[in-house]
Amino acid sequence: MSVQNQQQQTRKEEVWGVAHIYSTANNTIIHITDMTGSETFARCSGGMMTDKDREQGMPFPAMLAARKAAETAVAKGVTGIHIRVRARGSQYSKSPGMGAQPAIRSLARAGLRIGTIEDCTPTTHGELRKKGGRLGRRV
Repeated sequence: MSVQNQQQQTRKEEVWGVAHIYSTANNTIIHITDMTGSETFARCSGGMMTDKDREQGMPFPAMLAARKAAETAVAKGVTGIHIRVRARGSQYSKSPGMGAQPAIRSLARAGLRIGTIEDCTPTTHGELRKKGGRLGRRV
């Protein structure tokens, strides 16, 4: 009987969140929310970790940003997360930037349980025209 009570208590103590990772060539943004997305636990980006603009989208600042966001979320009581990775998408790049995988790895190392990893990059249905007009971008 006491084993069941302990299992029920551990289930009640689990708090799951969603880690939204938006990774482009220029930056990586990690945003940890509750399951509905209405409450933000932590938000951090690669640009907050480095003072050089050219390094914002690199793996190391993304890893530092994910570690900082995970520490903040764990301090607020989050025990597990589902991960949603997003690239710019649409008529732009459909593959996430260099910082996505190190960010996921860093979240796992921070002690958070990983539920699901999902790619939610927006895709086009049909054909979207690139900006620049009929003659294109004139340099």
